[in-house]
Amino acid sequence: MAQTLAGAVQSDLTIKKSRFIGCVQPMQDRASAQAAVDALWKQHPGATHICWALLAGGHSAAVDDGEPGGTAGRPMLEVLRHQDLEGVLATVVRYFGGVKLGAGGLLRAYTDCVAQALKDAEKIPLQRSVQLACRFPYAFEGAIRRELQAAGAHLMDTEHASLVRLVFALPEAGAQALVERLADASHGSVVWDRTDPLSS
Repeated sequence: MAQTLAGAVQSDLTIKKSRFIGCVQPMQDRASAQAAVDALWKQHPGATHICWALLAGGHSAAVDDGEPGGTAGRPMLEVLRHQDLEGVLATVVRYFGGVKLGAGGLLRAYTDCVAQALKDAEKIPLQRSVQLACRFPYAFEGAIRRELQAAGAHLMDTEHASLVRLVFALPEAGAQALVERLADASHGSVVWDRTDPLSS
């Protein structure tokens, strides 16, 4: 089962006078990851490189930031994949110490830096969420909203037309039970925007 991290954890390695400051942290998408990397540049204006890898579904990325191709971002991403993580950003800030490490040395340094941080990180099961949308007669709005609240669903959009339309998200684990409860609460009159509300 995929896991994510409970919070950010850092590592700090010095290899042949170069300093590598690693960090692994939960991150949902590429825009947030880019903002985190931009913030790192402000904290470390003298850094030579800030390489990073993001594993977050369709938002994944591997950035070498000027290091020889394939020696930083990709190996960092592989460490995240190997540990079955999702929604995680790994960054490594490098201060060059004047001694070249070579491709193999760089690959090991970036891999070790991320692995070291992950060793101390608390991993938690990933709560996948699903987004659902349904329509129903006005008479059932109160009952359906109560069911959504009881299930801990997050209401994202409401539309009042000939029928009430609600768009909401909730943890995948509770979705099937909620679909059944909404059918009961509306005496079978809920219409889902897709034939199978849980199909991806």
